[in-house]
Amino acid sequence: MSRYELNMTNGRIWTVLLAFTWPLLLENLLQLLYYTTDSIIVGRYVGVPALAAVSATTHICGMLVRFFNGTATGAGVVISRSFGANDRQKLIEAVKTSLLLTLIACIILTLLGVTSSRFLLEKISTPPDVLEEADIYLKIYFGGISGLLFYNIGGAILRAMGDTKRPLIFLIICSLLNIVLDLAFVRIFHWGIAGVAIATITAQALSACLVIITVLKSTGSFRNWTLNRELAGDILRIGLPFGVQMAVVAFSNVFVQGYINVFGTACIAGWGVYIKLDQYMMLPIQSMGQAVTVFTGQNLGAGRNDRAVSGTWTALAMMLGISSFIAFTLYVYAPLLSSFFSHDSNVIEYGTLFIRMCTPVAVICCFNQILSGYLRGDGNSRMPMIITLCTHVFFRQIYLFVITRIITGNVYAVGFGYPAGWILCALIMTLYYFYWQKKRSRI
Repeated sequence: MSRYELNMTNGRIWTVLLAFTWPLLLENLLQLLYYTTDSIIVGRYVGVPALAAVSATTHICGMLVRFFNGTATGAGVVISRSFGANDRQKLIEAVKTSLLLTLIACIILTLLGVTSSRFLLEKISTPPDVLEEADIYLKIYFGGISGLLFYNIGGAILRAMGDTKRPLIFLIICSLLNIVLDLAFVRIFHWGIAGVAIATITAQALSACLVIITVLKSTGSFRNWTLNRELAGDILRIGLPFGVQMAVVAFSNVFVQGYINVFGTACIAGWGVYIKLDQYMMLPIQSMGQAVTVFTGQNLGAGRNDRAVSGTWTALAMMLGISSFIAFTLYVYAPLLSSFFSHDSNVIEYGTLFIRMCTPVAVICCFNQILSGYLRGDGNSRMPMIITLCTHVFFRQIYLFVITRIITGNVYAVGFGYPAGWILCALIMTLYYFYWQKKRSRI
């Protein structure tokens, strides 16, 4: 075993979870820093319309990228189980199959993203003063999306073997490069929003090269590159439901953005500020959810279900405390944090409004992420997908459709669409988790 790899089948549960989670959390935070840096530099040095343009693309980028990242979870589960069972040959075959599937995904998502960007922006009622720059940003972003996809699959492979440190190191290097390039392309070369997009994809390409080289050296996956159909089937069976879930939720968020867009450029920018800051609360929860998936996969692979269940509840208790503290901090300092993105008083006002409305309720997402993390680690991705789609997509869209006809022109009612979905999802996910455990005990 490499000194970077972590066997999660032994040791104190909370220390093992933290040892896995903190590098992953920092990695996710740095990846988010890519986009936060883009928004801050654009908002301060290009203007409010450009900040609104970046904000308008957030959910569209997420829609296609999250589909891939969710599907990559299947690779993580297959690899973590092979690692927990000490089946090296199967692990190597799973790595090769995962990388080949990623190559196919790169081709599809690049073509789909570049050709559909303007159509999607028009469908969500993007204002004319935002549309052109948003379209430029999206086309460049999707033109270089292969770097992001290969970095994410490479990171998923290393994390499945308990290695969260090296992906973090690579991302630190590339985050710093992204900031430098952002400033150079915007302040020195005056490339505007195109410069921000070019800086992002350049940094992502470097991170992809570093992580894939590491994966190949760690696993010895250099020869006989063929797609293992059985393993590909396992990866897609576990990962596709989560990928569909992530993509459809993001797609639903595109239409939420459409409801926001009718309130004008300042509201779009303020909503974008909230989305960026909200991610700093969601990322620790999501990171621990990923840790629970790997923890569960390794322990079930080793035949230790009791430890997998204990790890789930330990992770949930930890994240309820941590996320409550973050929510309190965001609530108190919402105006100051919003002002980092723009000096415009209307943008700050809208950003503060959305932060204070949504972040206190977001604590409940701990139940959604941690419990679904266990279920995916147990190979059950279908029901978390169904529950999330029903609550985050169908219920949320019905809520927004009805509320905007009962209460017209009220941004508060629209913004509460997110918390309403979270609450319902947490209730149903918790009930299903107990049902699954009862069903499992009968086997």
